[in-house]
Amino acid sequence: METDNQTWVQEFILLGLSSDWDTQISLFVLFLLMYLVTVLGNFLIILLIRLDSRLHTPMYFFLTNLSLVDVSYATSIVPQLLAHFLAAHKAIPFLSCAAQLFFSLGLGGIEFVLLAMMAYDRYVAVCNPLRYSAIMHAGLCSRMAIVSWVSGSVNSVMQTAITFQLPMCTNKYIDHISCELLAVVRLACVDTSTNEVAIMVSSIILLMTPFCLVLLSYIQIISTILKIQSKGGRRKAFHTCASHLTVVALCYGMAIFTYIQPHSSASVLQEKLISLFYAILTPMLNPMIYSLRNKEVKGAWQKLQGQFSGLTSKLKT
Repeated sequence: METDNQTWVQEFILLGLSSDWDTQISLFVLFLLMYLVTVLGNFLIILLIRLDSRLHTPMYFFLTNLSLVDVSYATSIVPQLLAHFLAAHKAIPFLSCAAQLFFSLGLGGIEFVLLAMMAYDRYVAVCNPLRYSAIMHAGLCSRMAIVSWVSGSVNSVMQTAITFQLPMCTNKYIDHISCELLAVVRLACVDTSTNEVAIMVSSIILLMTPFCLVLLSYIQIISTILKIQSKGGRRKAFHTCASHLTVVALCYGMAIFTYIQPHSSASVLQEKLISLFYAILTPMLNPMIYSLRNKEVKGAWQKLQGQFSGLTSKLKT
């Protein structure tokens, strides 16, 4: 179609990771296995939290939300990536590209805000344990989760709208694995300074602000832990936060590197690898990080196994 003598594309071509067929098949198998592990791991975490009443606490309420975000984020990118590994024509329609950008950007923003909410939960648990139940009541937890989902979604609507109103002219080749924000903006055949300012502002609001809140929370947490006299008490307090701190380091680091400086010197390959990190590796690792050293989750898993074994024995008899 024609608008103001500028041609608007009907579809985009994603160049992906490689044009070599053997490499694409190998990557298909690898990423398919990782995606299946991601879906299974996150849904298992949600199931355990749902079935075990001992896990009906604020920490695990937020972890349920995090698992939902992780599996949704992976699903917004990986199935299309897998399909393109097996396709000769790696096209994605204009509307599908816009939808992919909306969901991936929105879910990414939700996760950053959600991690800040989880940091506040850990702050209250360590620094004000006697009033933890009174402060982190169900109503507050629900409102914190709603703020996370709404803020990420609103930002995504705005960014998607201003990105896809840009005329792409005849530029339809996206040198990326998905319709990623910076990759799509680079296709525009007009000045994109307004979009870059919008990306910078949203990065400060949804990335740097939550990150600073996380830092402040952990400064207080570490200060409190260092005041604990017994080694056992310090170890227990640190263990309470270790899983969340690991996930924070994984999630915020590369996002800050990517989005705070849209004109940074990161290569296209680096951007692709960062996207893969968030789409596949982080969602796969999060359930492992939160479960491998977590006695409560291990206990819930053993309880579920016992119930399953008992049900199997009854069916056999």
